[in-house]
Amino acid sequence: MKPTFVLASAAIALLASPALAEDRAGDLQVKALATAVLPDGAIEAVNVDAVGLPATTQTEANDNFVPTVAIEYFVADKISIETICCFTQHDVDAVSGLPGAELVSNARLIPATVTAKLHFDIGGVKPYVGAGPTYFLWVEDDPGAATIPLGVTETNLSDELGFALQAGFDVALNDDGLGFSVDAKRYFVDTTAQWFAGNTLVIETEHKLDPWVLSAGLSYRF
Repeated sequence: MKPTFVLASAAIALLASPALAEDRAGDLQVKALATAVLPDGAIEAVNVDAVGLPATTQTEANDNFVPTVAIEYFVADKISIETICCFTQHDVDAVSGLPGAELVSNARLIPATVTAKLHFDIGGVKPYVGAGPTYFLWVEDDPGAATIPLGVTETNLSDELGFALQAGFDVALNDDGLGFSVDAKRYFVDTTAQWFAGNTLVIETEHKLDPWVLSAGLSYRF
Protein backbone atom coordinates (compact mmCIF):
# COMPACT_ATOMS: atom_id res chain seq x y z
CA MET A 1 0.00 0.00 0.00
CA LYS A 2 2.59 2.56 1.08
CA PRO A 3 5.15 2.35 -1.75
CA THR A 4 2.43 1.70 -4.35
CA PHE A 5 0.61 4.87 -3.34
CA VAL A 6 3.71 7.03 -3.68
CA LEU A 7 4.98 5.49 -6.92
CA ALA A 8 1.60 5.74 -8.64
CA SER A 9 1.30 9.39 -7.66
CA ALA A 10 4.81 10.08 -8.91
CA ALA A 11 4.09 8.51 -12.28
CA ILE A 12 1.00 10.66 -12.76
CA ALA A 13 2.83 13.82 -11.76
CA LEU A 14 5.70 13.31 -14.16
CA LEU A 15 3.37 13.17 -17.19
CA ALA A 16 3.19 16.97 -17.13
CA SER A 17 5.98 19.11 -15.80
CA PRO A 18 6.25 22.74 -16.92
CA ALA A 19 9.11 24.58 -15.26
CA LEU A 20 8.33 25.69 -11.72
CA ALA A 21 9.18 29.19 -10.60
CA GLU A 22 12.22 29.52 -8.37
CA ASP A 23 11.59 28.93 -4.67
CA ARG A 24 12.05 32.44 -3.30
CA ALA A 25 11.62 34.08 0.09
CA GLY A 26 8.07 35.36 0.47
CA ASP A 27 6.40 32.69 -1.69
CA LEU A 28 3.24 31.12 -0.28
CA GLN A 29 1.99 27.69 -1.35
CA VAL A 30 -1.33 26.08 -0.40
CA LYS A 31 -2.02 22.39 -0.97
CA ALA A 32 -5.30 20.42 -0.98
CA LEU A 33 -4.41 16.76 -0.44
CA ALA A 34 -5.90 13.30 -0.12
CA THR A 35 -4.14 11.64 2.79
CA ALA A 36 -3.70 8.10 4.10
CA VAL A 37 -2.96 7.92 7.84
CA LEU A 38 -1.38 4.54 8.65
CA PRO A 39 -0.67 4.16 12.38
CA ASP A 40 0.86 1.31 14.34
CA GLY A 41 -0.90 1.22 17.72
CA ALA A 42 1.09 -1.63 19.27
CA ILE A 43 1.28 -2.01 23.06
CA GLU A 44 4.74 -1.13 24.36
CA ALA A 45 4.05 -1.59 28.08
CA VAL A 46 1.23 -2.49 30.48
CA ASN A 47 1.35 -0.30 33.60
CA VAL A 48 -1.97 -1.20 35.23
CA ASP A 49 -4.08 -4.35 34.70
CA ALA A 50 -6.91 -4.92 37.16
CA VAL A 51 -8.92 -7.14 34.79
CA GLY A 52 -6.33 -9.80 33.91
CA LEU A 53 -5.51 -9.19 30.26
CA PRO A 54 -4.08 -12.26 28.48
CA ALA A 55 -0.29 -12.08 28.44
CA THR A 56 -0.29 -12.25 24.64
CA THR A 57 -2.62 -9.24 24.19
CA GLN A 58 -1.50 -6.98 21.36
CA THR A 59 -3.31 -4.17 19.54
CA GLU A 60 -3.32 -2.13 16.37
CA ALA A 61 -5.02 1.07 15.24
CA ASN A 62 -6.95 1.12 11.97
CA ASP A 63 -5.89 3.14 8.92
CA ASN A 64 -7.89 6.18 7.84
CA PHE A 65 -8.18 8.30 4.68
CA VAL A 66 -8.88 12.00 5.09
CA PRO A 67 -8.62 15.33 3.24
CA THR A 68 -5.86 17.65 4.44
CA VAL A 69 -4.72 21.19 3.78
CA ALA A 70 -1.06 22.25 3.92
CA ILE A 71 0.11 25.87 4.06
CA GLU A 72 3.73 26.60 3.25
CA TYR A 73 5.68 29.86 3.48
CA PHE A 74 9.17 30.36 2.10
CA VAL A 75 11.24 32.12 4.75
CA ALA A 76 14.30 32.10 2.47
CA ASP A 77 15.21 30.89 -1.01
CA LYS A 78 14.71 27.09 -1.02
CA ILE A 79 13.71 27.01 2.68
CA SER A 80 10.09 26.92 3.82
CA ILE A 81 7.98 26.35 6.91
CA GLU A 82 4.87 24.20 6.50
CA THR A 83 1.92 23.36 8.70
CA ILE A 84 -0.96 20.98 8.02
CA CYS A 85 -4.59 20.88 9.04
CA CYS A 86 -6.44 17.60 9.30
CA PHE A 87 -8.68 15.57 11.57
CA THR A 88 -8.39 11.80 11.64
CA GLN A 89 -10.36 9.06 13.42
CA HIS A 90 -9.13 5.65 14.59
CA ASP A 91 -10.29 2.59 16.52
CA VAL A 92 -7.92 0.39 18.50
CA ASP A 93 -8.57 -3.35 18.30
CA ALA A 94 -6.86 -6.36 19.81
CA VAL A 95 -5.09 -8.60 17.29
CA SER A 96 -3.87 -11.25 19.74
CA GLY A 97 -4.86 -12.34 23.23
CA LEU A 98 -8.35 -10.93 22.65
CA PRO A 99 -8.46 -11.03 18.83
CA GLY A 100 -11.10 -8.78 17.31
CA ALA A 101 -11.98 -7.04 20.58
CA GLU A 102 -12.58 -3.32 20.14
CA LEU A 103 -10.74 -1.53 22.96
CA VAL A 104 -10.99 2.13 21.88
CA SER A 105 -13.71 3.53 19.64
CA ASN A 106 -13.83 6.73 17.58
CA ALA A 107 -10.58 8.22 18.81
CA ARG A 108 -10.37 11.58 17.03
CA LEU A 109 -6.98 13.17 16.58
CA ILE A 110 -5.54 16.51 15.49
CA PRO A 111 -1.86 15.91 14.57
CA ALA A 112 -0.63 19.51 14.87
CA THR A 113 2.63 19.54 12.89
CA VAL A 114 5.15 22.17 11.76
CA THR A 115 8.10 21.22 9.55
CA ALA A 116 11.06 23.10 8.14
CA LYS A 117 11.73 22.05 4.52
CA LEU A 118 14.73 22.26 2.22
CA HIS A 119 13.91 22.29 -1.51
CA PHE A 120 15.96 21.14 -4.51
CA ASP A 121 15.64 21.47 -8.32
CA ILE A 122 15.77 18.46 -10.66
CA GLY A 123 14.46 19.67 -14.00
CA GLY A 124 10.71 20.15 -13.72
CA VAL A 125 10.56 18.27 -10.41
CA LYS A 126 11.25 19.95 -7.08
CA PRO A 127 11.97 17.38 -4.35
CA TYR A 128 12.25 18.38 -0.71
CA VAL A 129 13.06 17.00 2.72
CA GLY A 130 11.85 18.28 6.05
CA ALA A 131 11.55 17.68 9.77
CA GLY A 132 9.85 19.24 12.75
CA PRO A 133 7.80 18.83 15.92
CA THR A 134 4.29 17.46 16.19
CA TYR A 135 1.71 17.48 18.96
CA PHE A 136 -0.94 14.76 18.92
CA LEU A 137 -4.11 16.22 20.43
CA TRP A 138 -6.89 13.71 21.12
CA VAL A 139 -10.20 15.56 21.09
CA GLU A 140 -12.39 12.50 21.65
CA ASP A 141 -11.94 8.86 22.64
CA ASP A 142 -14.69 6.42 23.66
CA PRO A 143 -14.55 3.01 25.34
CA GLY A 144 -14.50 0.14 22.84
CA ALA A 145 -17.44 -2.25 22.65
CA ALA A 146 -15.40 -5.05 24.26
CA THR A 147 -14.55 -2.96 27.34
CA ILE A 148 -18.06 -1.80 28.27
CA PRO A 149 -19.18 -5.24 29.62
CA LEU A 150 -16.14 -5.08 31.93
CA GLY A 151 -17.58 -1.95 33.54
CA VAL A 152 -15.42 0.57 31.69
CA THR A 153 -17.09 3.97 31.61
CA GLU A 154 -14.31 6.20 30.26
CA THR A 155 -11.25 5.95 28.04
CA ASN A 156 -8.44 8.47 27.82
CA LEU A 157 -5.55 8.76 25.33
CA SER A 158 -2.77 11.12 26.39
CA ASP A 159 -1.80 14.11 24.25
CA GLU A 160 1.89 13.82 23.37
CA LEU A 161 4.73 15.78 21.79
CA GLY A 162 6.63 13.97 19.04
CA PHE A 163 8.73 14.41 15.91
CA ALA A 164 8.11 14.05 12.17
CA LEU A 165 10.39 13.42 9.19
CA GLN A 166 9.16 14.43 5.72
CA ALA A 167 10.03 13.96 2.05
CA GLY A 168 8.20 14.65 -1.19
CA PHE A 169 8.16 16.63 -4.41
CA ASP A 170 6.24 19.32 -6.28
CA VAL A 171 5.61 19.36 -10.05
CA ALA A 172 4.17 22.32 -12.01
CA LEU A 173 1.00 21.68 -14.03
CA ASN A 174 0.96 25.11 -15.66
CA ASP A 175 2.78 28.45 -15.55
CA ASP A 176 0.16 30.13 -13.34
CA GLY A 177 1.08 28.52 -10.02
CA LEU A 178 -0.94 25.29 -10.20
CA GLY A 179 0.99 22.16 -9.32
CA PHE A 180 0.83 18.56 -8.18
CA SER A 181 2.41 17.42 -4.90
CA VAL A 182 3.32 14.11 -3.30
CA ASP A 183 4.30 14.01 0.37
CA ALA A 184 5.33 11.32 2.86
CA LYS A 185 5.76 11.86 6.61
CA ARG A 186 6.89 9.43 9.27
CA TYR A 187 5.85 10.40 12.77
CA PHE A 188 7.52 9.28 15.97
CA VAL A 189 5.06 9.66 18.84
CA ASP A 190 3.44 7.46 21.49
CA THR A 191 0.37 7.69 23.70
CA THR A 192 -0.72 6.30 27.06
CA ALA A 193 -4.19 4.73 27.08
CA GLN A 194 -6.27 4.54 30.25
CA TRP A 195 -9.56 2.78 30.92
CA PHE A 196 -11.63 3.77 33.95
CA ALA A 197 -14.53 2.07 35.74
CA GLY A 198 -16.11 5.04 37.44
CA ASN A 199 -13.17 6.78 39.11
CA THR A 200 -11.02 3.64 39.25
CA LEU A 201 -8.18 3.14 36.78
CA VAL A 202 -8.45 -0.51 35.67
CA ILE A 203 -6.08 -0.63 32.66
CA GLU A 204 -3.19 1.58 31.59
CA THR A 205 -1.07 0.75 28.56
CA GLU A 206 1.57 2.58 26.55
CA HIS A 207 1.18 2.48 22.76
CA LYS A 208 3.55 3.09 19.86
CA LEU A 209 1.71 5.09 17.19
CA ASP A 210 4.49 6.10 14.74
CA PRO A 211 2.16 6.54 11.74
CA TRP A 212 3.07 6.92 8.11
CA VAL A 213 1.11 9.82 6.59
CA LEU A 214 1.05 9.71 2.78
CA SER A 215 -0.52 12.50 0.73
CA ALA A 216 -1.04 13.56 -2.88
CA GLY A 217 -2.98 16.43 -4.40
CA LEU A 218 -3.00 19.86 -5.98
CA SER A 219 -0.99 22.89 -4.95
CA TYR A 220 -1.19 26.57 -5.76
CA ARG A 221 1.71 28.98 -5.41
CA PHE A 222 1.26 32.73 -4.89
